[in-house]
Order: sequence, then structure tokens, then C-alpha cells
Amino acid sequence: MTIKYVLLFGLGYSLATCSPATYTKIPTGGGPAFFSYKPNNGPAKISAHRGGGDLTGYPENCIESFAFLAKKLPVIIECDIDLTKDSVMVMMHDATLDRTTTATGKLIDRTYAELAQYQLEDNMGNATPYKIPTLEEVLNWGKGKVAFTLDVKRNVSFEKVVNMVRKTGMSDYAAVITYNAQDAAKLNKLDPNLMISVTIRNHAEYDRLHELGIPDNRMVAFVGVKEPEVELYQFLHQKGIACILGTLGNLDKQAAAKGDQVYKKFAENGADIMSTDRPLEVWQAVK
Repeated sequence: MTIKYVLLFGLGYSLATCSPATYTKIPTGGGPAFFSYKPNNGPAKISAHRGGGDLTGYPENCIESFAFLAKKLPVIIECDIDLTKDSVMVMMHDATLDRTTTATGKLIDRTYAELAQYQLEDNMGNATPYKIPTLEEVLNWGKGKVAFTLDVKRNVSFEKVVNMVRKTGMSDYAAVITYNAQDAAKLNKLDPNLMISVTIRNHAEYDRLHELGIPDNRMVAFVGVKEPEVELYQFLHQKGIACILGTLGNLDKQAAAKGDQVYKKFAENGADIMSTDRPLEVWQAVK
């Protein structure tokens, strides 16, 4: 999926000390304090890109995959929302069904009922027993288990997503990913209490968001897919804004080649959250 961020993330997850069948827990409360930067707030947090699709037998954007990870680490689920022909919001990154399901063709050409006959495939092309979930099912499942960052595809209106987040009672544990300041401003008007994942790779991008009236305490900053200068982390932290580094892609490859200890260095430099295709490896490195 492209690097988008509507995010829900827990900067204060505590790992449950129960059996592997027990979900890790997120703290109660939520809201701005849940997503904001706080000094000395424990290890960097892990955001699983597309919900962790690079695991054999566990497809991306799939509740069963989310559950697998949530039993192993306190995880933020980054996931993608698209629309069926009959306007049901479902979890799907691609516009077509070919890569991630046993079907072919465009998602927008199928009704939700038609999707029920197909299975999800993992990223290695293996068919699984799992089905395409709706956004409502995902949010209801996630209560008390995970936080979310929601990536909204072009066919889906922000208003429709915001209404579902409210309906499921997940406003305090979900953030919506945006890719430009105008969309962030639109979201802020729809719900001024919602946390918004915004792209801030330099001071000018922060200034544009500030000019459009997005408060610091509603921002979570995606700082890009390469490490920014430490000064940018410091600037945003001074404003109480937590920072997400997209390690998916080149930085994940760098860690795989040089050793997973590089994730710890990313955290030391200022990354509060790492959005990754290697969530288990990142957790082992930073916990």
C-alpha cells in the first residue's frame, strides 16, 4: 500500500504477561493523550503495514492476521479501506482483486455478497480460509486489542469512514491517514476530535498544516520513508507531536541486510513509531 496514514497508535501499550492466546492490551482512555508524544514513554511502537501481510498463511488486511500479531506484540494496525459496488467499506489495498484474493477483476464491480465466495491469499500467493472483512467488523474486533491507522482509498469518502469510527466507538483508538494538507483540513472539520496522520518531512509542511487550522494535538507526523534530520524530530516533539518513520521498503531492507539493531538506532534518533513490513523483527529489536 502507499504510505498513508490515518493512524491509531498506542504510545503506551503494555504487554500482557499471559499465554500466547491472550491479546496484548492497549491502555484505556485514548484521545489526544494516547497519540501524542511524551518523553520517556517506553520503546518505539510498531505499526504493521497493511496489517502484516508478509507472513506466510496470513494475508494483508485480514482480521486473522491482525489477531496473529496482536497476540505477539502491542501493535498498531495500518490497514486499507475501499468500497464495493453496493457501497460496503471493506479492507482492500488494491483496486483489483487479483493479487490478494482467489478472484479477479475490480473490487468496485463486485457486491459485498459476491465477495463471500472468495478467499484471501497471502503475499506468497497461497490461498487461505480467510475472507475479506468489512471496516465495521475490523473496528469492532479491535476494541481493547489494537489501535488503527486507517488508509482511505479514493472511492471512499472521509465522512463515511469518520461515521463508522464513531458508530463503533473507536474514535480514541483510530487515526486517519492523509496525504496532503487539504485532506487533513477536511478531516479536522468533519471531526475536530479525531487524530490525523499527516505528512511532515520539513518545516514548510508543518507550517501549511498549521495555517489550515489543524491543531498540534490532533497531528501524528509521518516523517517519510528515509530518516529525517534529528532536528525535525526535536522540532515536532517540542510541539507534542509523535513521529512515524516508514521503514517499509528501503529501511526494512537495510535492517535485513545489516542487522535488526538498526531499528533501535532509528528509535534513538527520534522515531516514536515505525511503520514496517517486519513487525516481529522490529519488536524484538526495540522492546
